[in-house]
Amino acid sequence: MTLADILAAIRRLHDSVRDLIVAACEQRSTDELACVAQHGAGDITYAIDHISETALVDGITREIAAHNPVILIGEGLQNGRMTLPENANEADALWRIIVDPIDGTRGLMYQKRPAWILTAVAPNRGDGTSLADIELAVQTEIPLVKQHLSDQLWSVRGQGAHAIRTNRLTSESHPLPLRPSTATDLRHGFATVCRYFPGARDVLAALDDELCHRLYARRGLSPFAESAEQKGAVPVSAFDSFAIFEDQQCTAGQLYGLATGQDRFIADLRPLVQPIIAARQKPLGHCGHPYDLCTKLIAEEAGVIITGPTGGPLQAPLDTDTNVAWLGYANRELQAQIEPVLQHLLREYDLT
Repeated sequence: MTLADILAAIRRLHDSVRDLIVAACEQRSTDELACVAQHGAGDITYAIDHISETALVDGITREIAAHNPVILIGEGLQNGRMTLPENANEADALWRIIVDPIDGTRGLMYQKRPAWILTAVAPNRGDGTSLADIELAVQTEIPLVKQHLSDQLWSVRGQGAHAIRTNRLTSESHPLPLRPSTATDLRHGFATVCRYFPGARDVLAALDDELCHRLYARRGLSPFAESAEQKGAVPVSAFDSFAIFEDQQCTAGQLYGLATGQDRFIADLRPLVQPIIAARQKPLGHCGHPYDLCTKLIAEEAGVIITGPTGGPLQAPLDTDTNVAWLGYANRELQAQIEPVLQHLLREYDLT
């Protein structure tokens, strides 16, 4: 199979899995869907995850592995991976396919916000195969029961990023433009330092506050209010003049937000604060893993800049247990402004 064939197969499969999950959310109670299915590789999986995982394994076996053997990598699989078809040898596999059956499970199963199906494909280069080797990625929105529109994004390396929006009631689709924000600063936009779980939220929140303060102080802007002269002598509140918002959503949602212009900056530094949490003798909590970021190619092909926590290329093997820290910038100008200040703060906070 060519990459084009694989792309078409994955998009069809995502459509069917999306519809299956929405139907399950319509027909089953939250308590049923929120039952812990297992403590799988990389994360806890719930009953709702198991529905998606089973459908993905069956679909990839039927649509792709029947033509070319593959190694499938995912959090709900035993030991985090399996070879398809089942009698194939890993050495014979042409592709490594990494999936997250549902990214944003917790928000979806309580019907708080949509989630995403993630799939990415890389040539099989052995256990050294990494996020940098991914050649194709697809992410598909799983809408809330009360939501009739669903977005699907995809990319093949070097061919740009593409997206459609589908009306699940009429099955009509139309192209969805992917345009990262062109804003030149963070004010009145969304910029998030991720802090989902207890343990070191205070550290991450303090770093977030200090980053915003230093960004504006070094540019000669007050972090709290602009002068009345700047606003035509109309009194402006501190909130209006220095509003930077955050959105603690799942990784795929953040990549989507960067690609579509909703978000300007994301910093997921959870792995960097693990030593602090351990020193406090508290549970380490959950970090992002390669399957969470497997569709970053789409955002990058749209023009988003994704880096590792020190500013270099993001490096991680295609597995289910590597903790991954990452930074995302909507454009080069924002990166040039934020990155030097952030790197200084990471050193100051002893996080690098």
